[in-house]
Amino acid sequence: MPYRFRLPDIGEGIVEGEVVRWLVPVGDEVEEDQPMVEVMTDKATVEIPSPVKGRVVEHGGNEGDTVQVGSVLVVIDTGKDEAEAKPVRTAPHTPAHRPPIRRRRTTVRVLATPAIRRLAKQMKIDLEKVKGTGPGGRITKNDLNRAQTPAPVSPAAPAAAGPTERIPYRGIRRRIGDHMLQASNQAPHFTYVEEVDVTELVRMRQRAQGSAEYQGVRLTYLPYILKALAHELKRHPDLNARLDLDAGEIELRKYYNIGVATQTEEGLMVPVIKNVDQKSLLELAREISQVSRLAREGNLKLEHLQGSTFTVTSLGALGGIVATPIVNYPEVAILGVHKIAPRPVVRSGRIVIREIMHLSLSQDHRVVDGAVGARFLQDVIARLESPETGL
Repeated sequence: MPYRFRLPDIGEGIVEGEVVRWLVPVGDEVEEDQPMVEVMTDKATVEIPSPVKGRVVEHGGNEGDTVQVGSVLVVIDTGKDEAEAKPVRTAPHTPAHRPPIRRRRTTVRVLATPAIRRLAKQMKIDLEKVKGTGPGGRITKNDLNRAQTPAPVSPAAPAAAGPTERIPYRGIRRRIGDHMLQASNQAPHFTYVEEVDVTELVRMRQRAQGSAEYQGVRLTYLPYILKALAHELKRHPDLNARLDLDAGEIELRKYYNIGVATQTEEGLMVPVIKNVDQKSLLELAREISQVSRLAREGNLKLEHLQGSTFTVTSLGALGGIVATPIVNYPEVAILGVHKIAPRPVVRSGRIVIREIMHLSLSQDHRVVDGAVGARFLQDVIARLESPETGL
């Protein structure tokens, strides 16, 4: 008898997944717990094993299709009466190249939550002209973002045009783009920039490096920055918040999980350092190094990417002087960290050379007022400029 296996709830509010690659074609036998399909969600790419033994008779979607949670993912002929299978475990997997996403609409009736209808009104979008890709054809925020983006125009190439190359816009790159577009459209951004005299911090790190290396830890400046942030997020809860439009509430989180944006070959990943306020500098340094390595290797697990309340983005030596980072929605603030360089500054009426760094704090103006964000960053800076007492 056929066993209809449905896409399981992977957690963290995931409602759909993109079929990346079928590992077992139709007609082949599959063993229980044998990996049968890779599915990519907004959080990670996971490998889903078969819950039963049998022959695959039908795929619930082609590679590149989007499958809703709860819909049939695969049909397996077990040769027995249909029965409940044990819970499915999902394993992380490195994202792969894949065909473009193809969306299907199951109804012509406008289905949208009150929050989506309010957002559509703000964006001046006619919902009747939007194709819903959520469950049952429900319109999502991503659908509104796509509807607001003009369709690309492909003009004829001029006679003197040179060679070009076209790269598919899909997979991780597409999902990063959709998330950034949603954040940019949903949250009214403003960015506050200030310089930091980190001369004492540079000296403090230099003194600690030998001991850290002896313990096998690479000590960067990020652990110091994360500690300063955790201290001040407790004192400025508006920066550690989430805006729940459906409930009409601002949720102030009482835990301090900081995402660290990491560039990988597959695109930007944001592994999360949990409970920053409860960890030492060396513990933070060790964990940052570990998750950054897992991100670059494509071995992050789903739990590494969940639960952040605030995000830090840094390009290290390539950090430039200033930037305007985009908030990692639904968070309300993100800190851009820029390179440290010796610069002439005035101290006590004299020009001296100090180690200077700039910090860029982008915020969601619906939740964070300008004065609140500025005071928060100034307090973070005070801790970094006096690290012996501030950290």
